[in-house]
Amino acid sequence: MPPKVIPEESIILLPEDYRPEEQRYAVVTVVRVADDVRFELCEGSKIIVDRSMIEQISIGSTNYDVILDNYVIGITD
Repeated sequence: MPPKVIPEESIILLPEDYRPEEQRYAVVTVVRVADDVRFELCEGSKIIVDRSMIEQISIGSTNYDVILDNYVIGITD
């Protein structure tokens, strides 16, 4: 009788703080627009931004995600 082969499971250990790589760009919805934005933009617009340039600001228990207008890649319909 031939020996029975038991397949081994591969185990990869990852650091506890490991996060899978996200897409570089994201489509986000505009909530508010500053008066000095360099192009026409309306609340509710969908824009494409470089995800790494989104800054999170915490004031009290509220978090705000903001991005400078020069990191807006495009505006979608």
